[in-house]
Amino acid sequence: MKPPALPLAASPTALHPAPPLAAPHHAPTAASQVPSPWPIFWIASIAVFLVSLDTTMLYAAFGSLRAGFPGSTAADLSWVLNAYTVIYAAMLIPAGGLADTHGRKRVFLFGVVLFLAASAACGLAGNVGWLIGARALQAVGAALLTPASLSMVLAAFPQNRRAVAVSSWGAVGALAAAIGPSLGSFVITVADWRWAFFINLPLGAVSIWRGLVVLEEARPASAARRHVDGIGMALLIVAVGSIALAIVESESPAWTRSQLAALAGLGVVAVAAFIGWARVARAPLVQLSLFRHRTYTFANLATFTFGIAFAMMFFAFFFYMREIWHYSLPRAGLAITPGPLLVVPVAIVSGRLAARFGHRPLLVCGALLYAASGSWFLLVPGLEPHYLTHWLPGLLMSGIAVGMTLPSLSAAAVNRLPADQYAVGSAVNQATRQIGSVLGVALTVLLLGHEGLVRGDFTPLYGLHASLGLLTALLCLPVNTRPMRAPGA
Repeated sequence: MKPPALPLAASPTALHPAPPLAAPHHAPTAASQVPSPWPIFWIASIAVFLVSLDTTMLYAAFGSLRAGFPGSTAADLSWVLNAYTVIYAAMLIPAGGLADTHGRKRVFLFGVVLFLAASAACGLAGNVGWLIGARALQAVGAALLTPASLSMVLAAFPQNRRAVAVSSWGAVGALAAAIGPSLGSFVITVADWRWAFFINLPLGAVSIWRGLVVLEEARPASAARRHVDGIGMALLIVAVGSIALAIVESESPAWTRSQLAALAGLGVVAVAAFIGWARVARAPLVQLSLFRHRTYTFANLATFTFGIAFAMMFFAFFFYMREIWHYSLPRAGLAITPGPLLVVPVAIVSGRLAARFGHRPLLVCGALLYAASGSWFLLVPGLEPHYLTHWLPGLLMSGIAVGMTLPSLSAAAVNRLPADQYAVGSAVNQATRQIGSVLGVALTVLLLGHEGLVRGDFTPLYGLHASLGLLTALLCLPVNTRPMRAPGA
């Protein structure tokens, strides 16, 4: 499921419509002959599909990685996941600025090329250190292409069609994040964990080939070239990495309690320093003025809490299926499939409803349904496998909830941003979700990353899952993206 996270719906009252992509010099200007924007949509969606897929596919590969690198601990291997998400989160925001100021096509295609090269390096990794380094490079490529792809989709569609288009774009990413674990289990069973990376190469090549032919460069005329905030990036990486490491290693004998406390404290100090630096820097990584908008602030807070719960749910699924019900990996992958299949149709319908009624009803109902799915997993499944009656209902609830919530969160967050902040604004939101994912993975490894799991080990995890769903619903109550709303509401 990440993923992820994602789409953007534009309000009819937005003051700064997105600039259209520059037309080829030979193209006629008659409105009736304007080319279809859907080829651009599909080029962008293929690349984002791969990025979202890679954020969750390795959940299924965790056991295979352990077998492939027997000298590594669960905490070590968690950094195959977390190195990607930490770097991805830190790089998304400057990448959004680069796309807005240096050309979306250029940044997008460079990101796809880098992502594919790093995917090949991951598949060829001979040790855990090599794999973690290649994953970090892969994250840089993913960060470059993601906000640029969303900007291209926004710019390609007229405003009256943008809500549906970006909801569909978000549905592609949400579907990829959702099917990642099940597809990963299939690929690993048929081949091995290396093919979880090699699978990116043919689809990514299609995106590059069609992108070179179809895409035209576009850059908002008002966008000034921005300085890349290296200090802000470093502080963000230290903050997220330190807190995640403190959580993952909290039960490790290699770390003392005082060392872990110091590590967590370093993360908190880095967060405070990041905010302080953003207040005084000439060109900060995050413009704090974005958070003056109430809807943007609360949508990002909700994205953070939902990102934690989203990562926890899928990672925990394979632990439960394999350790408690003793499913084989292929059977576990098949068992997860019904939930993700609901994500795309639900997200598309949700986009149409949001264009009419705003995102708040969908967000609140989706988050409450997600909390209900966590409560179901907490209370119903037991030691004996009863999939149809004990697991499938919770899985279907979670699939519907993700389709309602995950695309709508990013859509609501940047609903009324001006055109020259599309990529940066969406990148902040996506980075927020990725930071949540880092903490979700870290918490899951802390609670379930040991040998000899029993049913009671899942009780705190699913209790936290349900609580985060409820908190997300509360944070979504102030979100207001209804069309034709009163100014300043």
